Amino acid sequence: MTRGKATAIGGISILLWGTLALLTQLTDNRIPPFQMLAMTFGIAWLLMLMKALLLGPSPLQMLRQPPRAWLLGVGGLFGYHACYFAAMSLAPAVEVSLLAYLWPLLIVIFSALLPGQKLLAMHIAGALMALAGCWLLLDRDEGGFEWRYWSGYALAIGCALIWSTYSVASRLLARVPSDAVGGFCAATAALGFACHLLWETWVWPRGSTQWLGIVGLGLGPVGVAFFTWDYGIKRGDLRLLGVLAYGAPLVSTLLLVLAGYAESSWVLAISSLLIVGGALLAAVGPGLRRPSRFVDATSGPHRSAVGDQ
Repeated sequence: MTRGKATAIGGISILLWGTLALLTQLTDNRIPPFQMLAMTFGIAWLLMLMKALLLGPSPLQMLRQPPRAWLLGVGGLFGYHACYFAAMSLAPAVEVSLLAYLWPLLIVIFSALLPGQKLLAMHIAGALMALAGCWLLLDRDEGGFEWRYWSGYALAIGCALIWSTYSVASRLLARVPSDAVGGFCAATAALGFACHLLWETWVWPRGSTQWLGIVGLGLGPVGVAFFTWDYGIKRGDLRLLGVLAYGAPLVSTLLLVLAGYAESSWVLAISSLLIVGGALLAAVGPGLRRPSRFVDATSGPHRSAVGDQ
């Protein structure tokens, strides 16, 4: 499979993550966070288990992964969500979201540390442009950052560091199949359930709508999304995926508007232009560089040493 197709597969995750807010609305926000973590990741694990039983490979075979793969996979999935839930309990949601959504920009920057990768000004410019659109979209002028919430802010920044590190470091474990994410989801569900038993009280969903939201979360933004993201970041254009990730809050807002949970505004329009423009700049910009005019008598025009890795 070509890198372009792998990037497109990774992009499916961004669309699915865009449904997160709408599906969460269907749950009426009644379910305690760690219980929700356990239920949705449990559904994701069952989804991959069914796929393995029907199509292969063996579930036991997928569990036989190097310890570093387990550490990275479970640390990324559970670590991010645990820090996010803790941050939301210690600081206002808007500021937490703004800081946590630094992870796409960090992916673009950290990708330069990978072997054979070089970062171009177009990638940074596109990521910053999309980040500006994301912040404008999420910010609702609710008072700004306050020092008293520093612990929540620190955890939100931790979210960004954890997910960007997980995404970039996964590139170094490209031989670990994406099916292994099913085992990581099972471990994350177990850890979430343990945290639920320690700090929460079980709340049963009420009615078919809430169950629809939970199952939808487990199948989509928590289920398929993590498998397609793993495939994309290991085989696709990691820097472009990082910039495209800023489209998730845009998709989320558009779906909420269409469903009647939010209203359209000029802020949405400007944010859309910034996010889409940033993604286009990062995707198309590097290809617009002028080739070197230096010509070698034996080998012809030199190609740029900075390839689209």
